[in-house]
Amino acid sequence: MTSHRITLPVSGPYRLTNLRLHRAHLAETTGFAFDADGFAQAELAVDTGAISSIAPAAGGTPADTAIDCRGGITFPAFVDCHTHIDKGHIWPRKPNPDGSFPGALEAVGADREARWSAEDVEARMEFSLACAFAHGTKALRTHIDSVPPQEDISWPVFDTVRDRWKGRIELQAACLFGIDSARDEAWFNHLSGIVARHNGVLGAVTYMVPDLDALLDRMFSKAIELGLDLDFHADETDDTNAVSLDRIAEAALRYGYEGKILVGHCCSLARQPDGQVKETLDKVAQANLSVVSLPMCNMYLQDRRHDATTPRWRGVTLLHEMAARGINVSVASDNTRDPFYAYGDLDPLEVYREATRILHFDHPVASWPATVAANPARAMRLDDAGLFKPGARADLVLFRGRSLTELLSRPESGRIVIRDGRAIDAALPDYCELDHLMEARTNEH
Repeated sequence: MTSHRITLPVSGPYRLTNLRLHRAHLAETTGFAFDADGFAQAELAVDTGAISSIAPAAGGTPADTAIDCRGGITFPAFVDCHTHIDKGHIWPRKPNPDGSFPGALEAVGADREARWSAEDVEARMEFSLACAFAHGTKALRTHIDSVPPQEDISWPVFDTVRDRWKGRIELQAACLFGIDSARDEAWFNHLSGIVARHNGVLGAVTYMVPDLDALLDRMFSKAIELGLDLDFHADETDDTNAVSLDRIAEAALRYGYEGKILVGHCCSLARQPDGQVKETLDKVAQANLSVVSLPMCNMYLQDRRHDATTPRWRGVTLLHEMAARGINVSVASDNTRDPFYAYGDLDPLEVYREATRILHFDHPVASWPATVAANPARAMRLDDAGLFKPGARADLVLFRGRSLTELLSRPESGRIVIRDGRAIDAALPDYCELDHLMEARTNEH
C-alpha cells in the first residue's frame, strides 16, 4: 500500500502542478483541455497569499518549487449560503421525536425557549464554524431565529462571532421568522432595525397566509428603505397550493427591486403542473432571483411517512429547469444535528456529493460544481470567492480524488485546506466540546 502526502512550504512562493480544475471554477478557460466531465489538467502558482498565475498543464520536468498534486481535483474554498448555526448541535438534548417537519418546529421552539442564552448560542456557533473552516469553507450565511425575545439575544452574539472569525470565514446573517409576524408593524420595524445595524439580510419564512402579498409588500418596502438584501424560506412542503416562490417573484417585479434575493427550499414546485412551473420560473428568471436547494435536509423531512410506507419523492426543487433558464442556483448545508436534520457537518463537499446523487448533477456534470462556489458567492455579493483567477486570494481545497467518481466516492477526510496560500490545521473539533451544554438535562429524553 502506498501513500502520497502533499507538503506545502511554510513561506515563499510555490507552484502546484498536475492538478485538475473544473471549468465552472475558472474565470478564464482559454487554452485548457477539458475532459467530458469538465476537468482539465492545470498548474497554479501562489505568491504572497494570492494566486499569481493559472495555466494549462505545461508538461516537461517540474521546477524545484513545483508541488506534484498527482492529478488531484482542486476546488475553490467553499461558499455555504444557507445554514442555521444558531440552532446547530442541539440534537443530543432535543431530538426530533418522529423526524417530521411539525416535530422539528415543536422541538426547536421548546429548546429555544428553554436554553438559548447568549452563552449557549455562542458556543454552538463557534463549534459550527470550526467545522466549516476545517472542511474548507470561506464564506457562510446563517439564518438567525428572530422571534421575541431571541432577536435581542442572538444578533449581538452573531456580531461578536463575526468579528472573531474575520479573515477566516466571511459571515453573513439573515433574520428568520414566520411571515405572518410582520403584521405587527412595530415589532417588524424593531427587528428590521436590528438587522440593518448588524449589516444583515432581511429574511422570513413564507407560506400561504391570506395576506401574503401585503406582507411581502411590507418586507420589500422595508428592504428598499434600509438598503437590505432579502432571503426567504419558501414552500418547504409537498402541498401544490404552496406558491410563495411565485408571489416573491411577482413582488420583486412589482417593486423593481434591485437588491439580491435568495430563496431557499421551493420544494412544492416539483409537485406542480408543468404549465404552472413554466410560468413561475419565467417570473423567477425575470426578477433575477437566486435559488438554493437543501437536498439533505429536504430529503430528511419531506414525505416522511409513519405508516410503514416508503417516501415517494425527493423533496428537492427543480434546479435543472432553473439552470436552463439562467437562474442562479446553489446547494447548501442547511441544518446540522438539530431537529430539522439529525446529521451533517457543514461540509459543502458532502452537500455536493449528495446533491449529485439526489439531483443528478452528472451526465453531464456541466456547471454543477459552481453550486458550492461561484453561484452562492454571486448570491452573497462576494467578488473574491468561488473562482480561480490571478490576483484572487489563494483559498482552495486540494483533494486526492482525480476524477468525479473518485472525488465523490469517499469523504476526502485527507483534504488539504489552503487559506491565503498556506495549509491550515484542518482538525475537526470533538463533539465532547459541547457536552457541557447537553449534560444538565439529559434525563429529559
